[in-house]
Amino acid sequence: MPFVYILECSDKTLYTGYALDIEKRLKQHNQGLASKYTRARLPVKCVYQEEKESVSAALKREMEIKKMTREQKLDLIKSCD
Repeated sequence: MPFVYILECSDKTLYTGYALDIEKRLKQHNQGLASKYTRARLPVKCVYQEEKESVSAALKREMEIKKMTREQKLDLIKSCD
């Protein structure tokens, strides 16, 4: 199943993405193989994930989250604690 996720980078910035295998994708990020943005801000940790029924639903949700302010993203993360 596809996932939408938010990573917290070492500089406390947030990165949003999607993946079919969240564990594999997180490992790729921390190896510097997944994103130019996160490569410069290692290590990263997953602070939020949301499972979706399809890749298109995951991509749609990723875009929604990316449009949120930092505060809205932090509220989303807190809502899952």
